[in-house]
Amino acid sequence: MTPESRKTVRVVAALIPQPGDGSRFLVQQRLPRGSRALLWEFPGGKVEPGESEPAALARECQEELDVQLQVGRRLWAGRHEYVDLTVELVLYVARLVSGEPKPLGSSALAFLTPAEMQALPFCEADIPLLADLVEGRLGPLE
Repeated sequence: MTPESRKTVRVVAALIPQPGDGSRFLVQQRLPRGSRALLWEFPGGKVEPGESEPAALARECQEELDVQLQVGRRLWAGRHEYVDLTVELVLYVARLVSGEPKPLGSSALAFLTPAEMQALPFCEADIPLLADLVEGRLGPLE
């Protein structure tokens, strides 16, 4: 597959701090079936046509975690080319407004520090984001 023929998807992700502990953030493990099975990632999903990034993030987290989010500022953006598709990934800071996160669309959920996340196998598109988080290059997380 040539880069020109590869499908491009815009994906939004949330950096959600654990309530009461701003040093831990929510991550999820992908389902065992499908692409990038059992790898870890930040919660979120695809932006649908005509949908804003913050609206897509709120919708995805409602569907996949059963939570309401307050979506804050954009923190990071990157692009990764997998063999089968190109991902344009955008990270927003977000806060849980209501609900306890449930793994409705994932195998597992965890609130982890960035250092703890480094020990897990993450999706390739998330690795530069994780490096910037660990190094404190995302700026204020509020």
